[in-house]
Amino acid sequence: MMAPAPLHAGLPPLIPREVLFGNPEKANPKLSPDGKRLAWIAPDQKNVLQVWIKTIGQDDDKIVTADKKRGIRSYFWAHNNRDLIYMQDADGDENWHAYGVDLESGNVRDYTPFQGVRADITAADPKFPDELLVQINLRDRHLFDVHHLDLKTGALVLDTPNPGDVESFTADADFKVRAAQVNTPDGGTEIRIRKDAKSSWQSWIMVGAEDILGFQDFTADGKSAYLVSSVGSDTARVVEKNIATGVEKVVAATVDVDAAGVMIHPRRHIVQAVGFARGRTEWTVVDPSVKADFEAIKKIYDGDFTVINRDDQDAVWLVAFTVDNGPIRFYSWDRSAKKETFLFAHQPKLEGLRLARMQSVTIKSRDGLDLHSYLTLPVGIPAKDLPLVLFVHGGPWGRDMWGYSSYAQWFANRGYACLQVNFRASTGYGKRFLNAGNKQWGLKMHDDLIDAMDWAVAQGYADPGKVAVMGGSYGGYAALAAVAFTPEAFACAIDIVGPSNLKTLVQSIPPYWKPMRATFDVRMGNIDDPKEAELIKNASPLFKADRIVRPLLIGQGANDPRVKQAESEQIVAAIEKNKGKVTYVLYPDEGHGFARAENRIDFNARAEAFLGANLGGRVEPMPADPAPGSTAVVRVIGK
Repeated sequence: MMAPAPLHAGLPPLIPREVLFGNPEKANPKLSPDGKRLAWIAPDQKNVLQVWIKTIGQDDDKIVTADKKRGIRSYFWAHNNRDLIYMQDADGDENWHAYGVDLESGNVRDYTPFQGVRADITAADPKFPDELLVQINLRDRHLFDVHHLDLKTGALVLDTPNPGDVESFTADADFKVRAAQVNTPDGGTEIRIRKDAKSSWQSWIMVGAEDILGFQDFTADGKSAYLVSSVGSDTARVVEKNIATGVEKVVAATVDVDAAGVMIHPRRHIVQAVGFARGRTEWTVVDPSVKADFEAIKKIYDGDFTVINRDDQDAVWLVAFTVDNGPIRFYSWDRSAKKETFLFAHQPKLEGLRLARMQSVTIKSRDGLDLHSYLTLPVGIPAKDLPLVLFVHGGPWGRDMWGYSSYAQWFANRGYACLQVNFRASTGYGKRFLNAGNKQWGLKMHDDLIDAMDWAVAQGYADPGKVAVMGGSYGGYAALAAVAFTPEAFACAIDIVGPSNLKTLVQSIPPYWKPMRATFDVRMGNIDDPKEAELIKNASPLFKADRIVRPLLIGQGANDPRVKQAESEQIVAAIEKNKGKVTYVLYPDEGHGFARAENRIDFNARAEAFLGANLGGRVEPMPADPAPGSTAVVRVIGK
């Protein structure tokens, strides 16, 4: 490693990419329903993420899964304490299968062994410990029907057929599917209810595309429902609504942000607390029985916390704390003893390092909107005229949050300021802000990013000649749009699985996204409407590829079902045709993003060298090309 330039002399030592982007040492703990065992995710000897379990109070840790390559990220305990359920797809195709591990015999069973079919869990209930409700698009790849799964026998029986337009179903406290949420043809939302499993569906609530509406749960008696709803308000509130009378009462609300998390008791079916994330997340406690718990938990550690799991007796909770300058920390909370026990940190090698702080900032857009954003500055050097990475979130109907970000820490450690912008169309800030992004891809949504960059320059944080834009999914699109629509504004761009042509993007979405198509029509533009053809074309970076003059790095997963490989291939071909320059990295065993740590580390090593060459930040050399274990296939156009 060469000696650091004077600009970087005050920076802390380089944090290895392996620490920032490798697999966690331990993560995602789950307490068994009887409270006797703990499960978590951790790598095996081959660095593949597996599920581990142990008996609480004993040192009998053992691996109970045997995934060969991709690693397990999603799992839960069945309420029978015997079966552990996990979800896995094939090389990123998102056709998830539901697998079960019998912890007594060690046998692993694929409960949904259907080629090209996706399974999702609809419901699990403590009162039905040997059963699950699973939705599968087996009968029709466009639609999910709910099936009843017997965990003892593996029998899978059709429970609730999809009438043709339902996006999701919800079961009541008796384990009966009684609510259906529908995306209407005009982009709005309809909720249908039925009295019991034999009754016909009845329309209950219908709202237009401008409103936010989501079904959360039934009350224990099945007579009312909890909703996240912006009806009658700008922000989305948690409300309890009587099904028969329509009488509604507000459970929790704020005037400035939407409800960001709803904690519901799994047996009592009551809302206990609601999170609201202005800058950091704050909880509004609704259920008096947990008020003392929340007050005490808040004092355990200076971070934003979430209750991630509890035993069936509600005696012990598992709590995760996120901070901006350290690893995610997990604790168990004994409610009767009012005592916490530290379990582990997801990446203990981060402990004690000089990590950067993430600060909430509000930036005014050129037309007066508040863009709630997060700024992370390097430690040890003056926060003046720095190279800046504008790191754009995906969705675009999502948002950035305060807390630990491996990317923000990486940028700061290498000497860059990092700015994450909740541009219009981001969720969490009310329906007016969400709808302000309708049909503004490449227009006002892009202007917001430019305004944020200009703000950072005006504040003295950023050198205007050294600004990069990077992101994944919509963030990847934003990176392409930045160098295609405003060719001189950025020094370089990094696109990860970003669409280049909005028409082909929508034409190739997975068949089960059919109910969501109306959302794209309203919020992005209708690719089949001749009146919007010009809007769609002008918002597609592919058709302005000849204007791309800045260095560009593209990463793509070959099996991505959302943003197909063709989205990257076609813009690479267009740049090559126009005698431009681009580096294109394809991962044959990845989908929408890079799940395998080896591929994450490989791409980010390339991104780090790319940023170093174009912005001047520090670089940890690649130990090999490709990185050990990575499947990267690299094309360099216009060397």
